[in-house]
Amino acid sequence: SGLSSFAALTFRFGLVALMLLPFTSRGLSWAARGRMLGVGVVYALATTCFFGALDRVSAGTTGLLLYLAPAIVVLFGWLLGRTPGRHQLGAVALAAAGLGLVVGLPAPTDRDPLGLLLGAGAGALYAAYLMASERWLADTPALGNTAHVALCAALYFGALAVLGEGLQVPTGAQWLPVLGLALIPTLIAVPALYGAVRHLGAAQASLLGTLEPLFTVALAFLVLHEPLRPAALLGGALILGGAALSQ
Repeated sequence: SGLSSFAALTFRFGLVALMLLPFTSRGLSWAARGRMLGVGVVYALATTCFFGALDRVSAGTTGLLLYLAPAIVVLFGWLLGRTPGRHQLGAVALAAAGLGLVVGLPAPTDRDPLGLLLGAGAGALYAAYLMASERWLADTPALGNTAHVALCAALYFGALAVLGEGLQVPTGAQWLPVLGLALIPTLIAVPALYGAVRHLGAAQASLLGTLEPLFTVALAFLVLHEPLRPAALLGGALILGGAALSQ
């Protein structure tokens, strides 16, 4: 739509913060607000690494590195004294193999060291975001978490836009994708993620998150009429197997 990534992210999160903060801030302690904003910083850094990787390596490789998050969550848990069970390790292995088939393995041209490092950083920071959400936001409301994380992300990406090419305000049809991003993957999906992390834990929630590329392939088939590759079907079966095994 001609809108820069940082500008789109600024207004995406800014709209969500404006909608939620007036109704979710009452009764929250300053300590709780600080934890929420801290988690928001981790999320914003993960998103920055993701877009930085997209500029240097293919989308498939970037996505594959991002979805290393379940394995990294398990690793972080092990470092914190949580020994992973056989089912959990098996679920991670199945999900990783399935993602390789659905998203695609790294192409021969994906050799930019900084791009690969940024992609791996996105996966590690997203895992840290999930772990921090589990440890720091377990006793705070999901909508309040979403509001404060959105506020932090809006300020962060707004600053990056101003320091770069300037903050471009959407006009006309440019508002449609911004509103779509604010509604579905933010206002609906983010509180659902916090609920999943609270009830299932970061490891299981991250494994279920690997279903996202599978839904992307299915929607591309149904809406855009893109063909279903046999590798994607097999990868989807492996991802579903991993998600089932994680339960």
